[in-house]
Amino acid sequence: MRKNKSFLCVFLGIILFVNAKIFSQTEANTPEDRLKNEIMWFEEITGGSVGVGSIHLESGRSFYYNENIRYPMASTYKIPVAVQLLSLVEKGEIQLSDMIEIKKTDLHPGSGIISSLLDDPGVILSIHNLLEMMILISDNSAADLCMKQAGGSAAVTQKMREIGIKDIDVNRPTYVLIADYLGVKTFTERKDYIDEELDHELEKLSEEEREIASDAFNQDPQDTATPAAMAMLLKKIWDNEILSEENSCLLLDIMERCETGETRIKGMLPEGTVVYHKTGTIGQTTNDVGIVELPWDAGSIVVVIFIKEAEVDNEQSEKIIAEIARSLYDFYLFTDE
Repeated sequence: MRKNKSFLCVFLGIILFVNAKIFSQTEANTPEDRLKNEIMWFEEITGGSVGVGSIHLESGRSFYYNENIRYPMASTYKIPVAVQLLSLVEKGEIQLSDMIEIKKTDLHPGSGIISSLLDDPGVILSIHNLLEMMILISDNSAADLCMKQAGGSAAVTQKMREIGIKDIDVNRPTYVLIADYLGVKTFTERKDYIDEELDHELEKLSEEEREIASDAFNQDPQDTATPAAMAMLLKKIWDNEILSEENSCLLLDIMERCETGETRIKGMLPEGTVVYHKTGTIGQTTNDVGIVELPWDAGSIVVVIFIKEAEVDNEQSEKIIAEIARSLYDFYLFTDE
């Protein structure tokens, strides 16, 4: 009797194992299922949340993962800022040739070229110069000056609503966003930035208070977007729906020359692949969003990859973005609907 029970247990175990394998294969019997499972696996590696949005621009075929979850945009929010800025150019309210005097209070955390230029007094840059620096090297001072010329954060968000995008919110210039992430709450969009004040306020904070601020930042709905909304914005730029062809091409040209994130979307794509993109990084957030041209007249795809609350370092997150981008590239190139 005991032998029969043992045999029955082994038999049932084999049946359950085989059924589990069959079920697993059934669950992943389409290219979309396999891609989803692959991204789920990468998400587990990050220990955080991965959001993906992609659209084949010629056919409209799409793939999403966590498409309606909000993610901190970090510097990818500079694309909405650029859209609003260029919209005002088209209305004739500002011109790309307008010259802006750079003051010491315009020098914000995360600035590169502008900070070196300020060694010389009387620096004046055109709005076009600032737009290029905001996208090309993600200069935060340039971004905040562009946002100011664009009418402020509220005007950028309002522009998103006007073009039918409800899940992109731009709420703060970069210096306020960074201060909030660090736990300093004394800065606002209407208040000039002062380096010494940030340093002074940071000295007051304990390590525990900074960690609490970082955790709160991850849950903050300000300056966030869903993968679906960001993908739609990029599609509208490509299709010249929100800007003239001239200004859409101008923005895409700058994005193609973006100097950051070589190991993200571009990281595992074939050499020479044309990518128009913008990166974003802050704390446990690592992002890259853009448009990738496929070979063999196969069209182009929007690629949005957001990672938040990652438990791995930024370098590892960048590798995961590269892996997912390559998987999307192959998905659209080698599979049909």
